[in-house]
Amino acid sequence: MKPIKVGLLGMGTVGSGTFNVLKRNQEEIQRRAGRGIEITMVADLDVARAQALVGEGVQVVGDARAVIANPEIDIVIELIGGYGIAKALVMEAIAAGKHVVTANKALLAVHGTEIFAAAQAKGVMVAFEAAVAGGIPIIKALREGLTANSIQWVAGIINGTTNFILSEMRDKGLDFGVVLKEAQRLGYAEADPTFDIEGVDAAHKVTLMSAIAFGIPVQFDKAYVEGITKLGAADIKYAEQLGYRIKLLGITKRTAQGIELRVHPSLVPTQRLIANVEGAMNAVMVQGDAVGTTLYYGKGAGSEPTASAVIADLVDITRLHTADPLNRVPHLAFQPGAMSNLAVLPMAEVVTSYYLRLRVADQAGVLAKLTGLLADAGISIDAVLQREADQVSQAGENQTDVIILTHDTREGTLNEVLAQMQALPTVMAPIVRIRKEELN
Repeated sequence: MKPIKVGLLGMGTVGSGTFNVLKRNQEEIQRRAGRGIEITMVADLDVARAQALVGEGVQVVGDARAVIANPEIDIVIELIGGYGIAKALVMEAIAAGKHVVTANKALLAVHGTEIFAAAQAKGVMVAFEAAVAGGIPIIKALREGLTANSIQWVAGIINGTTNFILSEMRDKGLDFGVVLKEAQRLGYAEADPTFDIEGVDAAHKVTLMSAIAFGIPVQFDKAYVEGITKLGAADIKYAEQLGYRIKLLGITKRTAQGIELRVHPSLVPTQRLIANVEGAMNAVMVQGDAVGTTLYYGKGAGSEPTASAVIADLVDITRLHTADPLNRVPHLAFQPGAMSNLAVLPMAEVVTSYYLRLRVADQAGVLAKLTGLLADAGISIDAVLQREADQVSQAGENQTDVIILTHDTREGTLNEVLAQMQALPTVMAPIVRIRKEELN
């Protein structure tokens, strides 16, 4: 059987990794796929550089549309990134009857509903394992391996940059800004790290996992997104003393009221395996009604780990290339006509527990007033930690930190109490609030 012919758009880090791994393991891959898979055409703006990387025998062009127009190309790999030209090229490839493999989580999180509908109508596949958690096959697990389960929740460390920063802050007791500069120097963080540190990258990924887990459309615009820029070394230290570690988690959960879809720093008990995922590694926990809790761990980025996921998609498409489109695994795991319209909950309606840190005047009755406000709102307290006075204000008052852990409560209710607390004359600084996830 003649090989499947592939066109590659973008010869950057992942593109070159994909080409190299496919070439290095071509015999093994052919044995798995049942036929050869060959990248025969590459598009990149730097034609000379790309040609040097792929060598002779592969056509390199500067115009991606030339790849899409080539009738011999069966599959197009999109590794350009972003929402702009990448979307146009993916839609054009689908219209031309080409299958698409992409690592572009931003594109799918924002425009996935439109893209998947176009692919369904044309009878082609859009595969995106590499879009979430790099080399970890979490999309495959959710779409196929856990298909017997009613998924209850998914929680993941799905951004290596932020996990590296938080690990360094904990290990070295440094504040966020210092560690960010070190992460940039080492190449873990981009020159403009906004998408990572503000949680946007993780939100793109958890949006895709939510859609697959619960059979809902991709709805990035409804995700709650909070990054790590406001975390201080003090909170990481206090969390450790209380038996927790702080991780930036992407969380999606099925509740009686609807679907939770959120990204934010979270206190996680140190005995959970995911709390011990350090450095730039990724991990995703999935809770299913039949299987219980499962954990997926590995490298979430990098040239060859991500290439591993891209090539797995190529193999899947190659195996199913001639299959009846109705018998293929649906893009979002559920049949298109059976998607759910479950609402994504606003953050004010989410129920979870909290860590609160208040810088207060070291006076009698302050703690009683704070706990009284919580009690009046029906919020029960799990633990209280009061430090020795460690600072003197300009007015000569002693100040101290009070740390309160709450039991589960509705976020909107807590917001009202925090406003009352902040207005107290004995609360000397903005209150720090971090959500707490037991993940049990």
